[in-house]
This record gives sequence, C-alpha cells and structure tokens, in this order.
Amino acid sequence: MKRLFRRCGHAPGALSPEDQAAVDQFRALLAALRDPERWTPGHCQDLAVRVGPFVERAHPRPGDDHGPDIIAVALQHPGGSYTPYGARYRKLGWLRCETDKILGAWKPAYEPLTHAAADLDLPDDVGMAPANYGVHVEARRSDGTGYTLLRLGPYFQTWLAGHDADRLNTELAGKAATVVPGFTVTAKAAPFDVSDHESYDDPYETDAAVLLAAAIAREVPA
Repeated sequence: MKRLFRRCGHAPGALSPEDQAAVDQFRALLAALRDPERWTPGHCQDLAVRVGPFVERAHPRPGDDHGPDIIAVALQHPGGSYTPYGARYRKLGWLRCETDKILGAWKPAYEPLTHAAADLDLPDDVGMAPANYGVHVEARRSDGTGYTLLRLGPYFQTWLAGHDADRLNTELAGKAATVVPGFTVTAKAAPFDVSDHESYDDPYETDAAVLLAAAIAREVPA
C-alpha cells in the first residue's frame, strides 16, 4: 500500500508487477468496504471490527457469537493469533463486542486498515470491556438433563466467580438434591455468555446467596 502513489498517472509503459499488486490490493480493499461479506451469527467465523478509526481481525468465542446485540471476541493480529502488534504482544482475552461494530466477515483485504499495518500497537482502550466470567446454577436430573436455575455475572475477576460458586455450593451442601424435587442443584464458574447477557443477575448489586435463595423460592413456592 505504501507504493500506491509513487507512480505518476501519466508515466509511460505498463505497471510493474509490484505496482500492479498494490493496485489490486487497493481495489480489493475498496470492494471489501463497499460490499462487505455479511457475518453469520453462530458460525464462529473471523470478523472485521472497528477499533477507533482502524479495522481489526476478531475471533469470536465459540458458542458465544449469536448476538444479537453483543458477542464475545478476541482481537487478533492479521498475521495470526500470536503475532505481536508493534513492539509488544498484548493478550487482551475475550472482549464484549457490540455487533454494530462489525463490518462483516474478515478478509485479507482489510489488513491495510489495521494497527499492525501502520506499525502501531493496539491502544490501551480498544472500546470493548472484558467478557469475563459468570456463575451458572444448574438443576440436573440423574440422566443429565435439566436447566439453568440462575446465572450471575459478569465478574470482573475470574477468581471472584470461582469464589461465589464455592459459596453457593456451600449453601447447597447437604440439600442440593432436595432444593428442587427431582433435581440436583450445583453452582459452577463458566464463561460469561455476552450474547445472552440479559439473563444474568448482577452479583455486585445483590449478594449471590440472596439471589440463589430468591431463585429457589421462585421454583418452589412456599
């Protein structure tokens, strides 16, 4: 892309192979911007997402890319998952990506618009909050079937999710098989499903044990 404007438009002769490649790259970029390939929720395809004035490659978290408003993604260097941006490699982890930031499916034509192409690191603020973790309280029958009784999250530190899962299991100790008749109730830490974020209760607003008691009360009215 750096050679696009080195050649005068009136220069005689055919384009050199290097110049022709630059022209082809520029045309592919324009085509990708003009007619982006629509991304398909649930197909776990790499995406082109806006990060400020740049476009970056993003890999969605399997099973957490169905939207419709927010999905979980990990930003990737266009050259591969472990290629560094600029002078550093920053593993940001899973991020909450609003779907209106998605241009479409990732194409190599977008690469000139990335931070990497400008020899820049990713900014400290990429405009996406961490996807983090949650706690799922599951009610299961002996055959493994069942449903989710309660979802808590997002937790801003994964160890807190594990801590609350342990607390809830302590609350359930000795009575997990009788809380909901016919089911065994247990809590476990799990990835926060940002695509279904509205189904979660905020553990920072109300104590997890109180939320569990309320969920059980809804299932087994007094």
